[in-house]
Amino acid sequence: MPSSSVAPLAPAPLPPAPAGRRANPWLTLIAVAFGLFMVGLDGSVVSIANPEIGRDLGASTAGLQWVTNSYLLALAAALILGGKLGDRFGRRTVYLVGVAGFTLASVAIGLSGSIELVIAFRAAQGFFGALLMPNTLGLLRAVFPPRRFGMAVGIWAMVSSVSTALGPIVGGLLVEHVNWESVFYINAPVGVLAIVVSASVLPQSRNTAVAGEKFDIVGVVLLALGMLVVVFGVVKGETWGWGSAGTVGAILAGLVLLVAFGLYEARTAHPLLPMRLFRSPALTVGTVVTALNFFVLLGGIFFVMLYLQNVRGFSPVEAGVRTLPLSLASVVASPLGAALTDRFGPRLTMPLGMVLQGAASFLMLTWGAESGYGALWPPFVALGLGVGMVMSASSAAIVGSAPVQDAGVAGGLQATALQVGGALGTSVLVSLISGRVGATLHGELVSAGVPQRAAGRLAEAKDAVSMGVAPVSGSMPGGLRSAVVRGSAQAFMNGVHSAVLVTGVLCVLGAATSAVVLRGRGAPRHGH
Repeated sequence: MPSSSVAPLAPAPLPPAPAGRRANPWLTLIAVAFGLFMVGLDGSVVSIANPEIGRDLGASTAGLQWVTNSYLLALAAALILGGKLGDRFGRRTVYLVGVAGFTLASVAIGLSGSIELVIAFRAAQGFFGALLMPNTLGLLRAVFPPRRFGMAVGIWAMVSSVSTALGPIVGGLLVEHVNWESVFYINAPVGVLAIVVSASVLPQSRNTAVAGEKFDIVGVVLLALGMLVVVFGVVKGETWGWGSAGTVGAILAGLVLLVAFGLYEARTAHPLLPMRLFRSPALTVGTVVTALNFFVLLGGIFFVMLYLQNVRGFSPVEAGVRTLPLSLASVVASPLGAALTDRFGPRLTMPLGMVLQGAASFLMLTWGAESGYGALWPPFVALGLGVGMVMSASSAAIVGSAPVQDAGVAGGLQATALQVGGALGTSVLVSLISGRVGATLHGELVSAGVPQRAAGRLAEAKDAVSMGVAPVSGSMPGGLRSAVVRGSAQAFMNGVHSAVLVTGVLCVLGAATSAVVLRGRGAPRHGH
């Protein structure tokens, strides 16, 4: 690794395995890419399927949010555990269990006949995703020598970014031409292929030093409960109100549990998450910036899809194709980010990626209800470039800063930051949009020509407008109908502008923080 903030790494000894394919780092990379692609695709594909799931199963907006949030909660609660299990019992074994469970849960979602079952199986999917994801980086860290790890992480980041960005396009095609269930069934062939390839080429790797250690059950419980309660508080903040006793109480209770977890881990002999890892400034700032990266990406994709489909009236496929510049930009940015990180360390690529994401957010302030495509694609390109850069830099900073034996835990830490950031992004940004819509809907309806009395009645439909849907009915006169559509679209855009202003400011803060903390820590090292 190039950065002087990264502890010098001795090339990881390859585990005993047959010579040839099981000792081949590139075959390992191909094998983990299948599982990674499946999880990344699934994280964003659901945003396209949600409207159809809601119509088909008669689900409320709150129910649909739980389709996303149950997955994120289970994933966030178990990721560090998944990494630790891989370090202890074998990363190949735990990865394969994760792929198999994720595939079966995906099929079960498609077979579900109720929103409750969809939510339950989405949580199962999240748990198995938590076994799979951290071990992808752990396996790479164990087989790639330090001088090639940056390149491997660049390709890993590209697969992750592209699968996330492709979700809306693949989802759009399937929802439009098949049905919403097919969005989940598509994981079956990918999962089977992943199991076959992985079983034949992946080497077993584990941290042999922990074989006789007592497993940190207290740490597992404290961390899982803390993560669940914090993310639950954030998710419910939108419906309960951010200042309500329930929301504040839940978030504070979760933070207390996480502080208790940190204190316990610092004192126990065999911790789930060794606190010594945070002595590395690169690892610490990398974790925070990873969370911010996915806060902006997943939160952004959520409201961009609502805007394109519900406000602009594009079909799912048309909406997906319009976000293609995001995918293409991230394809370019990941290997470029890896090369720059190898040369200069994360001190250049991390702030640069954050600046690009901030630029994307501020450019979205120019969007209106009728914006041409010329205003839409530049933010997509900037966002894709920023996400790809930050993924490469933060993976190198987090997993590259950890000792080889803690590779699974470090991978789990990064994946946790990524998922918690995504959960926060979706919840917080939807709440911001909802709050702003509630505050401005009545005024915008009146400005658009809706009579005061009718505007007062329609203002109660702020939940629908927050999703970009105008509260019109077939019985409305044409003039009133078009006025309601105009006023609702403007109220929704007010909400989007509030959300992107917040993400833009957060990105600027993230860029400044990473530039200051990593300053002087990125001089390239020679000798690898």
